Amino acid sequence: MHDEAPPFRFCPRCGAPLERRLLKSTEPERLVCTSGACGFVFYLDPKIAVGTIITTDSDRLVLCRRAIDPGYGKWVFPGGYVDRGETLTAAAVREAREECGLEIRLDGLVNIYSYPGRVPVIVVYAATSLGGTLTHDDEQLEAAEFARESIPWDELAFRSTKEGLQDYFSRPDLRLFSQLP
Repeated sequence: MHDEAPPFRFCPRCGAPLERRLLKSTEPERLVCTSGACGFVFYLDPKIAVGTIITTDSDRLVLCRRAIDPGYGKWVFPGGYVDRGETLTAAAVREAREECGLEIRLDGLVNIYSYPGRVPVIVVYAATSLGGTLTHDDEQLEAAEFARESIPWDELAFRSTKEGLQDYFSRPDLRLFSQLP
């Protein structure tokens, strides 16, 4: 899920049990191999996700209604996890194409979101649709365009979705809507 990482019990290097140890007083406890010969330290790092707030040529934003948990049935902007070795921008373009069928141009960084006790760090971009056909993949129930006044604020899936949209609307340099104040 999106919360604390699941517990790992065995060392991926030698198979010995892992135990939590405080290695430095300024850092959290780490999982450490109990084998004296191995000494492996298991660093549980955050997972990076990207999202795109896409403006279409009809001056609307694209949102997708999730078909998976967490947030089943709620709305998000297109996004997902960055693959190892993939750039953030390439992942944002890929996720938009996969989740809603649109080819996009990234217009700028909206913000970066992280929350205590949560694994993902979410990087949100403003984007413009360049083409494609609005559709949805198997992780979405539907994809739709919304005018600013019709965004389903009470049905958004994640805190980062709400905060990303709020930050987007508060940044005139990112708002490419021709008809919105």
